[in-house]
Amino acid sequence: MMLLKRLMTTVLLMFALLLPTMAQQKADTTYTFRFVPQKDMFYVPWSGNNIELARLLKCIESNRTDILDSRLPLLVDGYCKSLGSETENLATAKIRSNRVKSELITRAGIKEENFITRNHATEGDFVTVRLTVPVREATVSDAEAEAEARRKAEAERLAAEKRAEQERLAEEQRKAEEAQPNTLTDMPSETKKPTDYHLSLRANLLRWATLTPDLGLEWRICPSWGIAVNGSWTSWTWSDKNRRYALWEVAPEVRYYMGEKKAWYLGAMFKAGQFNYKLSETGKQGDLMGGGITAGYQLRLNKALDLDFNLGLGYLNADYEKYEVIDGVRVRRGNETKDWWGPINAGVTLVWKLF
Repeated sequence: MMLLKRLMTTVLLMFALLLPTMAQQKADTTYTFRFVPQKDMFYVPWSGNNIELARLLKCIESNRTDILDSRLPLLVDGYCKSLGSETENLATAKIRSNRVKSELITRAGIKEENFITRNHATEGDFVTVRLTVPVREATVSDAEAEAEARRKAEAERLAAEKRAEQERLAEEQRKAEEAQPNTLTDMPSETKKPTDYHLSLRANLLRWATLTPDLGLEWRICPSWGIAVNGSWTSWTWSDKNRRYALWEVAPEVRYYMGEKKAWYLGAMFKAGQFNYKLSETGKQGDLMGGGITAGYQLRLNKALDLDFNLGLGYLNADYEKYEVIDGVRVRRGNETKDWWGPINAGVTLVWKLF
């Protein structure tokens, strides 16, 4: 009987000595946030990150005082190995760590000095946050609830990864189908029926910018050939009609469209008109005529609108008389003729397909 009492006393003393040690025992708790390979954005709802974030925020809230007093730092490790070089991987890992820390600073109200951060160009595409928190005595129900929560979190993570993989495979299949030259829209087949027959209204924006209204029409008689006619007219006077800028022109043109998309073209243009310029003391009034070669490119804006960039090179002849205005009377000062070789037309033209 005495021996039994001594044995019980010894056990109680050992338990009393070990209890403070057990109370001070701590354990590492790690939270993992996953990233899309080669990307640095932190997608909270992706791959179970939202569940992991909720668990981490709950842990931070339970240990807020120790964290803010720098007794319990948050150990952040960023990882990336999906890029081409170690430098790129380290830079991306650093950005990922900063994005996770920013999320925690915003949601939990902690500070940058509460983190210890390291970055690695190995292992995978994720960020871990680790806390060394005191271990509390868990009941059986607590342990079961924790295990169940982890099972659910893992199941949701695996389901999210499976959905992401299915979406990736579906996107790759869609791109592969689009790349196959076996549809009517992509295959240069002899049975493909061209539909580029239309009548368009044209307006040269460069002419309008110089206060010279310009309008025209183009008829695409087939995908490769078009006939266009542009006309310009303006008449301005100022300084009690002592200054004048007046002009009219008409310029028919035949175009040949090239390439698979029929966007580039070459053309032949004829130009005729009259002008009356008096921008100084001497005015010039007469006729102009000429023509040349045009080239350009039509940029498609949408189904109905194109933007036509064009330039014409060739020859112009101007036959005009010079005059002065004295007491409101126009006084002739002789005739002149000039020939010009070089640019004869330029345009940034808005094209509106009527039908």
